[in-house]
Amino acid sequence: MTHGSEPTFGIDTPGKIIAVHLNYPSRINQRGRTPEFPSYFFKPASSLAPTGGTVERPAGTELLAFEGEIALVIGEEARWVSPEDGWDYVSQVTAANDLGLYDLRAADKGSNVRNKGGDGFTPIGPATIPTEGIGEGDWRVRTWVNGELVQEDTSDTLKFPFGQLVADLSQHMTLEPGDVILTGTPAGSSVVLPGDVIEVEVDAPNVEGAPTTGRLVTTVTQGETEFGDYGNTPTLSEAQQVEAWGSEQDLAAARAAGHATDLATEAADAAAAGTAAATAGPLTDEIREQLAGVAVATVSAALRKRGYTEIFIDGVYPNHEGDAILGTAKTLRFIPFRPDLFKEHAGGFNAQKRAFDTVNPGEILVVEARGVPSTGTVGDVLALRAQVRGAAGVVTDGGVRDFAAVQQFDIPVFSQGAHPSVLGRRHVPWETDVTIACGGAAVQPGDIIMGDRDGVIVIPPFLLAEVAAEAAAQEVEDGWVADRVAEGHAVDGLFPMNAEWRARYNAELASGTAASTETGRA
Repeated sequence: MTHGSEPTFGIDTPGKIIAVHLNYPSRINQRGRTPEFPSYFFKPASSLAPTGGTVERPAGTELLAFEGEIALVIGEEARWVSPEDGWDYVSQVTAANDLGLYDLRAADKGSNVRNKGGDGFTPIGPATIPTEGIGEGDWRVRTWVNGELVQEDTSDTLKFPFGQLVADLSQHMTLEPGDVILTGTPAGSSVVLPGDVIEVEVDAPNVEGAPTTGRLVTTVTQGETEFGDYGNTPTLSEAQQVEAWGSEQDLAAARAAGHATDLATEAADAAAAGTAAATAGPLTDEIREQLAGVAVATVSAALRKRGYTEIFIDGVYPNHEGDAILGTAKTLRFIPFRPDLFKEHAGGFNAQKRAFDTVNPGEILVVEARGVPSTGTVGDVLALRAQVRGAAGVVTDGGVRDFAAVQQFDIPVFSQGAHPSVLGRRHVPWETDVTIACGGAAVQPGDIIMGDRDGVIVIPPFLLAEVAAEAAAQEVEDGWVADRVAEGHAVDGLFPMNAEWRARYNAELASGTAASTETGRA
């Protein structure tokens, strides 16, 4: 391989660098999801770097993580080969470090173009080992950070052996001499900081002569150039932080040492400053004040005038009589139960846990459960977690488990009612922060959710200001009309108001005496 014009590894620059997502059982258990088949992504040749080089952690990021890996070098053209023969097409093995930037992971949606494709993000070398006489299960990979051993595993444990990877890829494309396959990383991958030194070594310790690649050394430096606003910029989430550091305990230690942002503290600080999610965007303090005491029914009428009739989350009721909610939507989607999908997606830090563990102050967690009341979608622990994080409420078109316990919490929960089942009876937790269908209504992240005893509605953010102003004015008018009915007046001509009643109302409105007195409405 070459990097720039300087020969560094003794083989030509690969035409393709293909990396495997998950392969070692230790890593699979850590992630909590088991793939049925291998999945892949490409890394650009421009990401290659030699041993003894540096990798830059870009300005404005904090989640640069290492992944020590065994790299396979294809020796002859492979197309439609069998798993039994796949290993024969590998001529050399070397060490690689599949570096990635979790701060850009969400932007890539699985492609890994930005978070794994940066310059210097694929150190490889320093030497290659010919595979002749060495089996595909004879290899070991080890990684050190600042001299401490943090990863160690062997290729005989892999879920997808090397020969299977070659065979599978050769079904879809021609593997050419010099192509490189990164075969996955074991457990132990974590975040590195500027100044840290990472070393990766691949060897065959039980083979005569114990051949080794030597240690692939990379030093982390701090970048100074910020990402521009003409593309996706780095973002942090609790879920990404946990995955990058390796565990909640490791993240907690990193926060205590000042190496990781405490998002909960940041959110609390933002809330105290009046800029948290509760007041961010179109849902300002002024609009909240306008909508205080305004009925959901009144707002729905204003939306209907603008052609929005399918904005009702049907069939849901509050767990406390008199509850009202107003906030921005954070979404969670369940799909129908299927054993293989549940096994792959329901373990570990799954989508359901991620949603409740990352909901922000002022947000309302909206859950698509496909209108199935016969299973629980929220329980006491998750409802409590949402309350502790400052969520403004939970809305699910499914059932609630531990209903009596959830009723004891302050957080409003709107649902179809109680059901004792646990996760896995009807649903698979699938994804968060996407457009969903809840109770017959389309809900997008950032939509405004408003609910009371009449039900829950969805307000498109761009309509909020005008709808709030109209609904607040209408609420005053309706209260005035109700007072006249309470005085004994007939509804004919009053509801809706004819010209005479309208003139009287406008006069009282102008004089400031139109506010409701007898019904308590404002």
